Amino acid sequence: MKLQALKQMLIYKVMVLGLLLKIPVSASAIDIAAIKSSAEHGDISAQFNLGLMYDSGEGVRRSSTMAAKWYRKAANQGHIDSQSNLGLIYESGRGTVRNSVTAAKWYKKAAEQGHADSQSSLGVMYDTGRGVLQDFVTAAKWYRKAAEQGHIDSQSNLGYMYDNGRGVLQNSATAAKWYRKAAEQGHANSQSSLGVMYDDGRGVLQNFVTAAKWYTKAADQGHINSQSTLGIMYDNGRGVLQNFVTAAKWYQKAADKGHANSQYNLGLSYEKGLGVVQDPATAAKWYRKAADQGHSNSQYSLGLSYEKGLGVRHSYVEAKEWFGKSCDSGNQNGCDKFQTLNG
Repeated sequence: MKLQALKQMLIYKVMVLGLLLKIPVSASAIDIAAIKSSAEHGDISAQFNLGLMYDSGEGVRRSSTMAAKWYRKAANQGHIDSQSNLGLIYESGRGTVRNSVTAAKWYKKAAEQGHADSQSSLGVMYDTGRGVLQDFVTAAKWYRKAAEQGHIDSQSNLGYMYDNGRGVLQNSATAAKWYRKAAEQGHANSQSSLGVMYDDGRGVLQNFVTAAKWYTKAADQGHINSQSTLGIMYDNGRGVLQNFVTAAKWYQKAADKGHANSQYNLGLSYEKGLGVVQDPATAAKWYRKAADQGHSNSQYSLGLSYEKGLGVRHSYVEAKEWFGKSCDSGNQNGCDKFQTLNG
C-alpha cells in the first residue's frame, strides 16, 4: 500500500473513532496523526517535524527523548537540521546521556553540508577541546566557514582568533574586520572589542570618538566592561565631552553588576562629589564592595576611610587591616600605610 493511501486510512480511522466516541476531532489532531504516520514510514521531513513537535511540546506531550528519537531517524537519512539538533541534544544531555563526542559527530555531519550553526558549534568544540582533541587551527577553519555565511558568533570568534593569533597568524586588521561584521549585526562583545581596537589604535587608526561610539552600543546592551570603560571616558573627556554625571551613571550600571573597578570609581565619585552628591558613607560602601573582591585601590581607600573616619567609624584596627590587604594585593601605598600604623 502506498504511503499516501496509508495516511488517508489513518486519518479516516481517527475521524471514525471520534464519531463513535462522540469526541470532536480537530484538524490539528488529524494533521498530527498524518505526520506521525508519515514519520513512521520513513518520511524525512515528517520525522524532523515530529522531532520539533516533541522538542517544543507543540501538539504532543513534550519529550526530549522522543524528540531525539525522531531527529535521529531523520539525521541518519542525512537531514541537515536534524543532525544539528541531535548534536545539540547530545551536547546538552536533553533526552539522552550527555556525550560531547557524539555531539561533535553530528555537528560535523551537518557542518560538512554547510550548516552554519553546526559549523560554529563544531568550531567551539575544537576551540575548547570538548568531544574532540583541542585544535585551534581546525576551530578557526570552522569559524571561518560559518562567519562567511554571516554567522554572528563565528564572526566574533574569528575576530578573537586573529586578535590573539590563535590558530591563525595574528593580524589586528583582520581581527577588526571580523569584529566589525559582527558588531554591525549588534553583537555586544564585538562592539566592545572593536571599541578597544579604536581606543588602542590596533588594526585601525586610533580614534577615541569612534571607540566611544562602539563602547556605547555595547554598553546600551548591558556589556559590563564597556559600561565601565565608557564611564572612564566621560570622566576624562576622552572621545566624548567630559561629563561627570554621565560617568557616574555608567559606573553605577557596571557597579550594580559587581564590576570591581567601577565600584571603586563610583566610590571615588561619591568621595569627591563628581557627578553625584558628595557622600563619604556611600563612597565607603562602594569601596568595600570592590575591596571584598580584592581590588587593591579600594582596599587602600577603605583603609583611608577608617583611618580618617570618613563615612565609617574611626578605627585604626580596621584601617590597618585594609592597608595590609591592599599591600598583599601589591599596592605600595597600602604597604607604606601599614608600616606607618605599625610603627
